[in-house]
Amino acid sequence: MQKIISTKPILDCCCGSRMFYFDKYDPNVLFTDIRELHETLCDGRKLDIQPDMIADCTDMPFQDGKFRMVIFDPPHLARVGEKSWLCKKYGKLPENWQQFINDSIHECMRVLADYGVLIFKWNEQQIKVNDVLNAITDYRPVFGHRTTIKNNTIWMAFMKMPKGGDK
Repeated sequence: MQKIISTKPILDCCCGSRMFYFDKYDPNVLFTDIRELHETLCDGRKLDIQPDMIADCTDMPFQDGKFRMVIFDPPHLARVGEKSWLCKKYGKLPENWQQFINDSIHECMRVLADYGVLIFKWNEQQIKVNDVLNAITDYRPVFGHRTTIKNNTIWMAFMKMPKGGDK
Protein backbone atom coordinates (compact mmCIF):
# COMPACT_ATOMS: atom_id res chain seq x y z
CA MET A 1 0.00 0.00 0.00
CA GLN A 2 1.34 3.43 -0.93
CA LYS A 3 1.65 5.69 2.10
CA ILE A 4 -0.09 9.09 2.22
CA ILE A 5 1.89 12.26 2.82
CA SER A 6 0.07 14.75 5.04
CA THR A 7 0.89 18.45 5.09
CA LYS A 8 -0.62 18.85 8.55
CA PRO A 9 1.79 18.70 11.51
CA ILE A 10 -0.65 17.07 13.97
CA LEU A 11 -2.48 13.75 13.71
CA ASP A 12 -5.39 12.70 15.92
CA CYS A 13 -5.71 9.00 15.12
CA CYS A 14 -8.85 8.28 17.21
CA CYS A 15 -10.62 11.64 16.99
CA GLY A 16 -14.14 10.50 17.87
CA SER A 17 -16.34 13.57 18.22
CA ARG A 18 -13.32 15.81 18.99
CA MET A 19 -14.60 16.44 22.53
CA PHE A 20 -11.52 18.05 24.08
CA TYR A 21 -10.66 20.45 21.24
CA PHE A 22 -11.04 24.20 21.60
CA ASP A 23 -11.34 24.30 17.79
CA LYS A 24 -12.93 21.12 16.46
CA TYR A 25 -11.80 22.09 12.95
CA ASP A 26 -8.23 23.16 13.74
CA PRO A 27 -6.52 23.39 10.34
CA ASN A 28 -3.26 22.00 11.77
CA VAL A 29 -4.83 18.68 12.79
CA LEU A 30 -5.62 15.72 10.56
CA PHE A 31 -8.57 14.02 12.26
CA THR A 32 -8.84 10.28 11.63
CA ASP A 33 -10.95 7.53 13.15
CA ILE A 34 -11.96 3.98 12.23
CA ARG A 35 -15.62 5.01 12.03
CA GLU A 36 -18.01 7.74 11.01
CA LEU A 37 -21.25 8.10 12.95
CA HIS A 38 -24.13 10.59 13.14
CA GLU A 39 -26.59 9.83 15.92
CA THR A 40 -29.03 11.47 18.28
CA LEU A 41 -28.35 10.21 21.79
CA CYS A 42 -31.07 9.20 24.23
CA ASP A 43 -31.02 12.68 25.84
CA GLY A 44 -31.46 14.41 22.47
CA ARG A 45 -27.85 15.54 22.04
CA LYS A 46 -26.29 15.11 18.60
CA LEU A 47 -23.23 12.90 18.29
CA ASP A 48 -21.11 13.50 15.21
CA ILE A 49 -18.01 11.45 14.56
CA GLN A 50 -16.82 12.77 11.24
CA PRO A 51 -13.11 12.27 10.67
CA ASP A 52 -11.25 13.88 7.79
CA MET A 53 -10.23 10.34 6.86
CA ILE A 54 -11.22 6.83 7.91
CA ALA A 55 -8.10 5.03 9.15
CA ASP A 56 -7.20 2.21 11.54
CA CYS A 57 -4.81 3.39 14.28
CA THR A 58 -3.06 0.00 14.24
CA ASP A 59 -2.21 0.29 10.52
CA MET A 60 -2.17 3.92 9.39
CA PRO A 61 -1.74 4.89 5.74
CA PHE A 62 0.90 7.57 6.42
CA GLN A 63 4.60 7.74 5.69
CA ASP A 64 7.08 7.27 8.51
CA GLY A 65 8.01 10.31 10.59
CA LYS A 66 5.61 12.83 9.06
CA PHE A 67 3.85 14.28 12.12
CA ARG A 68 5.27 16.50 14.87
CA MET A 69 2.50 15.54 17.27
CA VAL A 70 0.17 12.54 17.44
CA ILE A 71 -2.87 12.42 19.71
CA PHE A 72 -4.07 8.98 20.78
CA ASP A 73 -7.37 8.86 22.68
CA PRO A 74 -8.55 5.30 22.03
CA PRO A 75 -11.67 3.62 23.33
CA HIS A 76 -11.14 2.77 27.00
CA LEU A 77 -14.17 0.60 27.71
CA ALA A 78 -13.89 -3.18 27.46
CA ARG A 79 -17.30 -3.87 28.94
CA VAL A 80 -20.05 -1.81 27.34
CA GLY A 81 -23.21 -2.62 25.40
CA GLU A 82 -22.71 -2.53 21.63
CA LYS A 83 -25.73 -0.21 21.14
CA SER A 84 -25.29 1.88 24.29
CA TRP A 85 -24.66 5.62 24.10
CA LEU A 86 -21.29 5.03 25.82
CA CYS A 87 -20.24 2.69 23.03
CA LYS A 88 -21.47 5.10 20.38
CA LYS A 89 -19.69 8.05 21.96
CA TYR A 90 -16.42 6.43 23.07
CA GLY A 91 -16.17 3.18 21.14
CA LYS A 92 -15.29 -0.21 22.58
CA LEU A 93 -11.93 -1.88 23.04
CA PRO A 94 -11.41 -5.17 21.23
CA GLU A 95 -11.09 -8.34 23.33
CA ASN A 96 -7.35 -8.33 22.68
CA TRP A 97 -7.08 -4.77 24.00
CA GLN A 98 -3.47 -5.20 25.14
CA GLN A 99 -2.34 -6.02 21.61
CA PHE A 100 -4.51 -3.20 20.21
CA ILE A 101 -2.92 -0.62 22.54
CA ASN A 102 0.62 -1.89 21.89
CA ASP A 103 0.14 -1.99 18.11
CA SER A 104 -1.45 1.47 18.14
CA ILE A 105 1.37 3.03 20.18
CA HIS A 106 3.96 1.50 17.85
CA GLU A 107 2.07 2.79 14.82
CA CYS A 108 1.77 6.27 16.38
CA MET A 109 5.53 6.29 16.98
CA ARG A 110 6.18 5.15 13.42
CA VAL A 111 4.36 8.14 11.91
CA LEU A 112 5.81 10.55 14.47
CA ALA A 113 8.90 12.62 13.55
CA ASP A 114 12.04 12.37 15.67
CA TYR A 115 11.61 14.46 18.82
CA GLY A 116 7.88 14.55 18.12
CA VAL A 117 5.38 14.17 20.95
CA LEU A 118 2.68 11.56 21.38
CA ILE A 119 -0.16 12.61 23.68
CA PHE A 120 -2.01 9.57 25.06
CA LYS A 121 -5.28 10.03 26.96
CA TRP A 122 -6.62 7.15 29.03
CA ASN A 123 -9.57 6.74 31.38
CA GLU A 124 -9.21 4.18 34.18
CA GLN A 125 -12.93 3.47 34.62
CA GLN A 126 -12.42 -0.19 33.70
CA ILE A 127 -8.71 -0.73 33.03
CA LYS A 128 -5.98 0.80 35.19
CA VAL A 129 -3.25 2.84 33.51
CA ASN A 130 -0.54 0.55 34.94
CA ASP A 131 -2.14 -2.38 33.09
CA VAL A 132 -2.14 -0.30 29.91
CA LEU A 133 1.51 0.72 30.35
CA ASN A 134 2.42 -2.93 30.99
CA ALA A 135 0.84 -3.84 27.64
CA ILE A 136 3.10 -1.39 25.78
CA THR A 137 6.49 -2.70 24.71
CA ASP A 138 9.43 -0.41 23.85
CA TYR A 139 7.99 2.94 25.00
CA ARG A 140 7.36 4.72 28.28
CA PRO A 141 5.79 8.13 28.89
CA VAL A 142 7.98 11.05 29.88
CA PHE A 143 5.28 12.33 32.22
CA GLY A 144 1.57 12.12 32.93
CA HIS A 145 -1.13 14.10 34.65
CA ARG A 146 -4.27 12.81 36.33
CA THR A 147 -7.46 14.82 36.25
CA THR A 148 -9.87 14.75 39.18
CA ILE A 149 -10.14 11.55 41.19
CA LYS A 150 -13.79 11.03 40.10
CA ASN A 151 -12.91 11.37 36.41
CA ASN A 152 -10.06 8.81 36.48
CA THR A 153 -8.44 10.24 33.34
CA ILE A 154 -4.71 10.48 32.81
CA TRP A 155 -2.91 12.37 30.07
CA MET A 156 0.55 11.05 29.17
CA ALA A 157 3.27 12.46 26.94
CA PHE A 158 5.80 10.33 25.07
CA MET A 159 8.68 11.70 22.98
CA LYS A 160 10.10 9.86 19.99
CA MET A 161 13.85 9.75 20.30
CA PRO A 162 15.91 9.10 17.16
CA LYS A 163 17.20 5.58 16.67
CA GLY A 164 20.69 5.28 18.06
CA GLY A 165 19.97 7.91 20.70
CA ASP A 166 20.95 11.53 20.94
CA LYS A 167 24.72 11.91 20.67
